[in-house]
Amino acid sequence: MSQEGWLTAEEAKTTRKTDIGPPHYGDFLPPVIKKNYGKWSHHEVLDGGSMVHVGDSGDKAYTVRAASPRILSTETIYKMLDVADKYCDGYIRWTTRNNVEFITTDEKNIKKIKDALKEFNYPTGGIGDRISNPVHTQGWVHCHSACTDASGVVKAIMDDVFEYFNDKTLPAKVRLAVACCVNMCGAVHCSDIAVVAVHRKVPTIDHDLVKNACETPTTIGSCPTRAISPDPAKKSVKINAEKCMYCGNCFTVCPPIDIHNPENDGVAIMVGGKIGSLRTGPKFSKLAIPFIKNEPPRWDTAVKAVRNILDTYAKNAMKHERVGEWIERIGWERFFSLTGIEFTHQHIDDFTFMRDTLRTSAAFKF
Repeated sequence: MSQEGWLTAEEAKTTRKTDIGPPHYGDFLPPVIKKNYGKWSHHEVLDGGSMVHVGDSGDKAYTVRAASPRILSTETIYKMLDVADKYCDGYIRWTTRNNVEFITTDEKNIKKIKDALKEFNYPTGGIGDRISNPVHTQGWVHCHSACTDASGVVKAIMDDVFEYFNDKTLPAKVRLAVACCVNMCGAVHCSDIAVVAVHRKVPTIDHDLVKNACETPTTIGSCPTRAISPDPAKKSVKINAEKCMYCGNCFTVCPPIDIHNPENDGVAIMVGGKIGSLRTGPKFSKLAIPFIKNEPPRWDTAVKAVRNILDTYAKNAMKHERVGEWIERIGWERFFSLTGIEFTHQHIDDFTFMRDTLRTSAAFKF
């Protein structure tokens, strides 16, 4: 403190607390991670649900990974925190794909953590050449523009392919994702296999409500393709069907423009995306199945489609080969042939700037 009782500039920097921006991640790292930060020698996968990182110093950090449904109750979080308090000195982390990781320096704690999680039915897995916990969006539970459920689709898919999460290995790791609309809060653009929900009809407009409930300039400005324009005769707006991409942004700012259509909403299946740069660079996901109708509560057709792609990949890919790398090696023609997926006109990229995605070689791979 200065003589006048005020903090000096240096003191203020070290003591001031603010709600602007997130706290520094370093404040939450376990001591073993802090000590060996950037100085790791290697890591080993012990089993489907655990691994160990070994530092240059010889220190070991054991990780137990469990799945979570993303949308968690406070009761469940408290149970997980109790496990972390008991075996991990209170340290716990959630990954970007909604896995829960418990880090300990004592190898004996691995079984204790797994047993504790098993008591309230939380499975461990997703480490190594397996399916990680899917990342997904809100779906019908919360999102106002959703074309499908998210939690329900994830639950149905993981019930079917759970063996690849816990025990059975794949040629390489597989990342799943589900997005409940094309605004895509989920990572479907960069996942090995992804489900993205789609609207297929131009929104309907309740003109009487639009003129009383919506701000016309904001509504027009919400459309990314400029498909919306004023309709002075009705004191409302109109939509150019040829320009509409069914994104639902207009519904967000003007609810009388309703994008939902239970008969025509559904999901598409994307494949081949990845974030990592190991062996090959990052890849965008590409369309495999244009549309599957919503079939709640178990989405049987969509689940079978994901399972078919996964099993075909597991049978035909080489070791360490991601889904997108496998497809590029054998060719898309062979991918459609092996999986039995029908090739339709929706698979042809007709976007304005699609020349970057066109295959200019005359070579075909069958």
